[in-house]
Amino acid sequence: MLRFALSPIRDIYIDDLRVAIFNYLYSQKIADNFILRIEDIDKKRDIIGKDEEILMILEKFALPHSQLYYQSENLHIHQTLAIRLLQEQKAFISTCLLNESSLDEKLDIDKLKNDGVPFVIRIKEPNGDNFIILKEDNTPTQIFATACDDMLTGVDFIIRKDEYINDTPKQEYIKSQLGYDNETKYIDLPAILNPISVKSLLEDGFLPDAIINYLILIGNRVPKEIFTMPEAIEWFELENISKEAIDFDIEKLKFLNREHLRLMDSAKLSSLFGFDDVDIGNLAKLYLQEVTTINELKIKIEEIFSPKDCSGEFGKEMKIIQEIIINAPMINSFEEFEKYIIAESGLKGEKLLNSLQLLITSSLNSPKLVDIYPLIKSYITEVVS
Repeated sequence: MLRFALSPIRDIYIDDLRVAIFNYLYSQKIADNFILRIEDIDKKRDIIGKDEEILMILEKFALPHSQLYYQSENLHIHQTLAIRLLQEQKAFISTCLLNESSLDEKLDIDKLKNDGVPFVIRIKEPNGDNFIILKEDNTPTQIFATACDDMLTGVDFIIRKDEYINDTPKQEYIKSQLGYDNETKYIDLPAILNPISVKSLLEDGFLPDAIINYLILIGNRVPKEIFTMPEAIEWFELENISKEAIDFDIEKLKFLNREHLRLMDSAKLSSLFGFDDVDIGNLAKLYLQEVTTINELKIKIEEIFSPKDCSGEFGKEMKIIQEIIINAPMINSFEEFEKYIIAESGLKGEKLLNSLQLLITSSLNSPKLVDIYPLIKSYITEVVS
């Protein structure tokens, strides 16, 4: 059993998402279950709605899970297990709320409660590091809750960020004191330096497939550079992952995003701009020589379909051509279209080409009209208006 756990106290970052992806990939590899856990024990730090945001983001990345639960649902179990350790004299009550502890087994919970004296429960540890498992507000520490929940759900394979490596001895000790002796394997992933939030990447127009590709690719030995999640499941091996920290490389992500936009079904791509037309998807792909994100492509498509400004240097010629196109018959090829404009307007050379370019694309720096026209010919009167 594998799991991905995250607290609703902050955004989900790409290093968090990488952990989720790797847990999902490995669960598919070994045909095991994959659990999502929202670690919402610390209600004072929880951000309202952040849990729903995290789940919505994970849904965009198509990481199916067998179970979703909130850690707070197990609060009574955490408390019961802490009391059990106390009754078995494997833990003790302490009025010292700081890291330092003093063993005092004569303290009585009911008396402390009646007297309003704050106390915690600490687990007895052979080397004297009697760490807290139940806080003064009667909620478990994150280490204790995590150990209990992993034990209760049968999680036996944990892929996580290496910043949690120092938690392992305490978590394993807690489980052993609770009588749990099943072996748990830990894989600690190296850090991604200068990570960015997943939400911001999606808002900037990066595709989930491209982000997945990037996060599996970096620091990993892979058979090819461009791939999808289903392809990665076939060859993914944890042994191929580097143990070195990795710098986040936005330029590499942009490259991968461009390639995944090229691979996207053209009708589906057009839907991102409010169309259901293969031609509009193919039109957008013409601009991938110069842009890399959905947002940038959207600007290009909007420029084509936006009202045209005929007040500039070529404004007079644009108005002439505009009138001709509005009244022209349907013309299939750009060559015939160009001949028709020349014949009707008498324009030629730079004035013709620049005016036509501005009228169709709103820019003098765009793909060739011979490539654009066949894709927008059915919209041509709307485009030039």
